Amino acid sequence: MEEVMAIERSYENGVSTFDDGAHSHCIAKTEDKGGVESKRFYLARTTALEMLRDRGYQVSDAELSLSLSEFRSGFGEKPDLERLRISVPLRSNPMKKILVLFMGSEPVTVKTVRVIHSQVSSTVGLHGLILVLQSKMNHFAKKELATFPCTVETFPIGDLLVNITKHTGQPKIEILTKEEKEKLLSEHALEDKQLPLLKEKDSFVRYHGLKKGQVVKITYSKEPVGHFVTYRCIV
Repeated sequence: MEEVMAIERSYENGVSTFDDGAHSHCIAKTEDKGGVESKRFYLARTTALEMLRDRGYQVSDAELSLSLSEFRSGFGEKPDLERLRISVPLRSNPMKKILVLFMGSEPVTVKTVRVIHSQVSSTVGLHGLILVLQSKMNHFAKKELATFPCTVETFPIGDLLVNITKHTGQPKIEILTKEEKEKLLSEHALEDKQLPLLKEKDSFVRYHGLKKGQVVKITYSKEPVGHFVTYRCIV
């Protein structure tokens, strides 16, 4: 089938958004005799593991297939946040690692961030850190993240209760390599800014840890839009 570059009709100040309503879907109610807190941590940790796997990190099948009852048996109804931490290497370069820390319910302050900095700054091979937040992080604490020797991302725990990439209406999405991006722009005589744009704060972009300037290929093949392909550049 012929591939067509399409320009979406929905824009916000010239920038297209791509959430497709995924966040409007609530977690289905199921019979659960356990505590809410343990289920919340189970869902968030599972999504974090899936996210790391999709980013190319080495996550074991045993971790990904852990059931809620197994999680509760291992971590308890009120999990110790330290035990929830995740540390995994990049498949393509095991010397590079990413660390996921689950924060407490108290507000995250500059002091909190500095304590974390002192704990992880000597970690060999650490090139990424994800903080899962249960409460707000103030402006000064966010600025303090820039002092870390690695990339730091923050996710409110509520954003990880559902894996947005598993949404039934999700189109096929491929992240272009640098070479594929250059070929695309050359073939169509385009510049980055002429492609439909996708905000860096978009939930899909954050899930995959994409950076400004990267391009994704999106293939729609379901009703009501039919089959078409579009490309978007991260801004």
